[in-house]
Amino acid sequence: MPIDAAKAVAAEPRTVEISWDHKDVQLYHLGLGAGAPATDPAELRYTLESRLHVLPSFATVAGADAGVVGGLSSPGIDVDLAAVLHGGQTVRVHRPIPAEGRAVQTSKVAAVYDKGKAAVLVLRTEAVDDEGPLWTNDAEIFVRGEGGFGGERGPSGLRADTADVPDHTVERPVREDQALLYRLSGDRNPLHADPEFARKAGFDRPILHGLCTYGMTLKAVADTLLGGEVARIRSYRTRFAGVVFPGETLRIRMWTGDGHVRVAVTAVERDEAPVLADTLVEHS
Repeated sequence: MPIDAAKAVAAEPRTVEISWDHKDVQLYHLGLGAGAPATDPAELRYTLESRLHVLPSFATVAGADAGVVGGLSSPGIDVDLAAVLHGGQTVRVHRPIPAEGRAVQTSKVAAVYDKGKAAVLVLRTEAVDDEGPLWTNDAEIFVRGEGGFGGERGPSGLRADTADVPDHTVERPVREDQALLYRLSGDRNPLHADPEFARKAGFDRPILHGLCTYGMTLKAVADTLLGGEVARIRSYRTRFAGVVFPGETLRIRMWTGDGHVRVAVTAVERDEAPVLADTLVEHS
């Protein structure tokens, strides 16, 4: 069987030392569209090293460690990469991420769920520095055709009630060159840059990284509801519901609660096609 769930979960974690500095953080923020307008004090907290605050979603690219790809080569897992989809992402920060740092990051398969027609791998990476735990990332990877092995189904999604009028709605444009800039933070998959490769993958043009949309959305929530105080963010989860093309506009709807914000994201130009769903930001 391509996936041996017990063997995958029992495998020893992979460990790697990672480091980053303010240039990595600034490049990541610029890849999310930060810096417009360039002299806006609210934007300088993302772009100017003397005022730099780090979005928690930076944890998905810190050290440019290919945790997802590495996780798919773990013992007990032998799958066709063409059947793999990045289905969801969760980041939990244990304290604010510093603008410069070094950490030891461990990666493992935390769980394998049986969704019937697909298996879901939860690939977990945890970073620890000299002061203790820093962040935990969970990437949910769908592997089509590998379900039905009798395992646990796993937790259900948490959905915003989109029948209700949102408390806040904002729009964020995606620049034509945004995927080209974002990929410099580590994900250089040609799907996001090469038109010929994108066509072979079934798209008429390159698509934006899902984790770029993920970061753009978190920044929009922080700027709209938290006064840009990214240190208040405790965790952030989403399900990737659809693609985004460079040049499109994201419509980000927010429903506020006690210590949390539920979010739904759609693509304006494609009749509100879903982009992010089951999205939750928890904050202080």
